[in-house]
Amino acid sequence: MSRSLLLLPLLLLAACDGHADRAPVVAAATETCVLPERLPPAEMERVAPEEVVADRTILFHMLAVTWMPETCRSGGDGQGDLACDSANRFGWTLHGLWPNADGKPYPRYCRPATRVGEATIRANLCRTPSVDLVQHEWAAHGTCGWDAPEAYFARSAALYDALNKPDPTAPGLMSGGQGLTAGELRGAFAAANPGLPREAIHVATGPDDRLREVRICHDLAFRPAPCPAGGLGAPDEVRLTVEPID
Repeated sequence: MSRSLLLLPLLLLAACDGHADRAPVVAAATETCVLPERLPPAEMERVAPEEVVADRTILFHMLAVTWMPETCRSGGDGQGDLACDSANRFGWTLHGLWPNADGKPYPRYCRPATRVGEATIRANLCRTPSVDLVQHEWAAHGTCGWDAPEAYFARSAALYDALNKPDPTAPGLMSGGQGLTAGELRGAFAAANPGLPREAIHVATGPDDRLREVRICHDLAFRPAPCPAGGLGAPDEVRLTVEPID
């Protein structure tokens, strides 16, 4: 029988930056994740030599957290039967944990990747609801800092699970009726996670300023730390288009 997991309601949020006098915002959205009895085998990537970047010094890490409704709308990493074409409903999901250098080319495919075991994939599918994306993240990023996929996904899961993730569709996050800004979303993440500086929160957008991801910069000890100069993505004043959860 299929295993069903009901993820916890998103947490209580403090007021956004610049609006500390407001009542806290409760993000009431819940998400569901139902895993199939059998999983398809993960696709093993064929990596072209020019894609291998194994000689960069790792200076920091980014935890990439995807707004899945936008991925399902537009296509992209992480879409698939579990995420978009089922009864499952996802808000924030884990894209990956990325070792980074001081600019492009970023470390990638640092050594040949093993196949991620089914038990490890299954344990992570309610965070990263795509078998192929789990395999890809190990191949493209995990091999640049970890000896085994189990250790890589354990670190990724620990950081993701500890991150309080505000609901960007909650009306109380907005300062007015014109829609959420990147600054308000940054402020909500910072307020919900004591010790997380605004300067560590990269807001990634697509065409028409559509919210795609939030990426949290961490130092080499995996503590939140300011992103490198110019690495915050959308400026605070950008008004985001946020795809709702169906």
